[in-house]
Amino acid sequence: MTPKENLKTMGTWPVFLTAISTILGAILFLRFGYAVAHVGLFSTLMIVFVGHLVTVPTALAVAEIATNQKVEGGGAYYMISRSFGLNIGGAIGLALYLSQAISVAFYVIAFTVACRDLLHWTDMAHGVAIDPMWVNLGVMALLTVLMVGKGANLGVKALYIVVVLLFSALVLFFLGSGPGNPNLSPLATIPDVLTTASGETVNRFSFFEVFTFIFPAFTGIAAGLGLSGDLKDPRSSIPKGTIWATVVGIVIYIAVAIKLWLSAPLEALAADELFMENIALWGPIIPIGLAAAAMSSALGSVMVAPRTLQAIAADEIFPAGMSAWLKKGRGSQNEPVRASLATCAIAFVFVLMGDINAVAEIISMFFMVTYGAICLVSFLEHMAADPSYRPTFRSHWSISLMGAVLCVVLMFGMNPTYATASLIIMVLIHAWVSRLGGGQRGMVRLFRGVIFQVQRFLQLALQMSDDDDLEESTGWRPFVLAISPDTFDRQEGFDMVRWVAYRHGFGTYMHFVKGFLSQQTQAEARKAQAQLVKRARGNRSRVHLDTIISPSYTSAIAQCIQLPGISGKGNNLFLMEYSPDQPANRDQLMDNFGLLAASGLDLVLLRSSGRKFGNRHDIHLWITPEDSINSSLMILLAYILQGHPDWSDASISVFFLHDGENAEEEETLRASIVEGRLPISEQNIEHITHYSSSVQTIKNKSGGADLVILGFQVSYIETMGEDAFERFNGLGEVMFVHGMKPLAIQ
Repeated sequence: MTPKENLKTMGTWPVFLTAISTILGAILFLRFGYAVAHVGLFSTLMIVFVGHLVTVPTALAVAEIATNQKVEGGGAYYMISRSFGLNIGGAIGLALYLSQAISVAFYVIAFTVACRDLLHWTDMAHGVAIDPMWVNLGVMALLTVLMVGKGANLGVKALYIVVVLLFSALVLFFLGSGPGNPNLSPLATIPDVLTTASGETVNRFSFFEVFTFIFPAFTGIAAGLGLSGDLKDPRSSIPKGTIWATVVGIVIYIAVAIKLWLSAPLEALAADELFMENIALWGPIIPIGLAAAAMSSALGSVMVAPRTLQAIAADEIFPAGMSAWLKKGRGSQNEPVRASLATCAIAFVFVLMGDINAVAEIISMFFMVTYGAICLVSFLEHMAADPSYRPTFRSHWSISLMGAVLCVVLMFGMNPTYATASLIIMVLIHAWVSRLGGGQRGMVRLFRGVIFQVQRFLQLALQMSDDDDLEESTGWRPFVLAISPDTFDRQEGFDMVRWVAYRHGFGTYMHFVKGFLSQQTQAEARKAQAQLVKRARGNRSRVHLDTIISPSYTSAIAQCIQLPGISGKGNNLFLMEYSPDQPANRDQLMDNFGLLAASGLDLVLLRSSGRKFGNRHDIHLWITPEDSINSSLMILLAYILQGHPDWSDASISVFFLHDGENAEEEETLRASIVEGRLPISEQNIEHITHYSSSVQTIKNKSGGADLVILGFQVSYIETMGEDAFERFNGLGEVMFVHGMKPLAIQ
């Protein structure tokens, strides 16, 4: 079928009529008098207010989403699925469809209530007793024939007639006057148990029970969305028609509630669900208006529901054969005949229930799920700040968030059991749809956008904070930067970064690609980054991974140390790793020590022995008199390492190496370790006075340690060169630490 053949002729007016005929439908006639009687005028107005705290954000969200994208058939389902993806959209779409299909039964039952005077007359005048259930089934059969035979155009034409009757009934109702209400307190209600003049007993409903019965009236906001596939310009017609219908509905709801409160005793409103007949200027217009409202709402639902089902089938949410059968339409406008048959079959099942309150409760739950999802989509779109999200109409994110949260709260307020069951059904439907392969790209895009915005906000907040104040209040945190060309030769350097950054700070690991920027080096860098990400997925890494292309290691270091870290703050710890048989990285640190020192970064040189940290059980710290600045950083790094799951069984041993003259200074440091609540047992703190043979002492004591932490000074490099590090050959992994300033162990 070509686009020209699929004619779309409807404008804004059908959207408005479909929505307003449902908003001002059967509930307005049957349950607003009940509401005033059972919970009082003030609470009835509160129900209207709270209900619209859900529907108005939904209307605004609908207008926003509709003006951002091309809206095809399926209305609310199309919007949700194209924003959240087919997995979530399919699950919510099925819930929406069921609520629409069940609504058909609700309005058919309401139509039968409108016929009660006629049924009473046939019984009294002609002796013909007609069971209301037969009326239900007869009307349902008529609707089925009309929709399968004539389609949506007939429904829209019928709407013009029923809306005229509906507004005529309301006008005559407002022009009439009833017996009056002797108790004009807006808080007054009927007693907990009321015995009517006919001897029937009426138990007073609670606020949430009444809200549950009335809420289907507010769901008319979504009725016009289902016509999206038949609209010439849905991006214009849906927002205009929906918002105007909502505004008109609010005004009439408030006016009807006040009119009922002024015109009739509360007991009369509770005893007779159609007491409006006794108030209207011409009584029969009320059942006529109710019949018109019920029929128009039923027509609206029976037009919308099949189109939702057809759109779901077109997305192949159902098994292949079922989707192919349901999505097929008839004629140039692709009328969903088969989807209409399925919808009417479901409606027949619920018509047989015959209990309008029970059906209303089921409808309310499913619509709450749908409305909450629409508001959530709008909120997430605001939070994600995606440049491709450019609606011509915008609401505020807080309004959408309020609507989404309120939907969940009201669901559990109305009926916790039904609410829980509804959510479980949604999860089961989602699991079923997922097995059929519905895509999740829309949902992933949304949540990635939200995470990006949260991260961006936090980074800017950290950057704007005063560095000194932050460190003083929270203690030192590692913002570690590592650069290595040997990423895929040895893993020790990458492991050390992820261990240090695991919980207390941030890590950035840069793979160095030597060369000038070109297509070839860029391709190499992209390949390396993909390999890095793949490796990181397997070891719970929390490190930002990247590559840098530069003609020399020195220029790479100079570039990287000037860049802010992933945290939004500058980095404060620079790490390099080397192997004794590949000492290039060690030499680079020695050659660029002045550059790194000028940047103010603390320095760590990790010497890999090939043991790969052994069993990760023993961490040995050696502190000398020259380590007055290094010692606190060395201790904190050992503590941070022990906090990683890979080192959770490790014990930390501290060795103070001195010549006997600095015992007091070492005792002060020892006390700070204990007072700093570090997990270092006092029995693992040892003083050693063999300072003159310190290198051999360290080898003897720590030859079997999994990690040895030593301090180093710039003077070591100046006087000993590479031997400053190589003299410890024979130990396992050694971490040489150089601190730029002393840190407080808090």
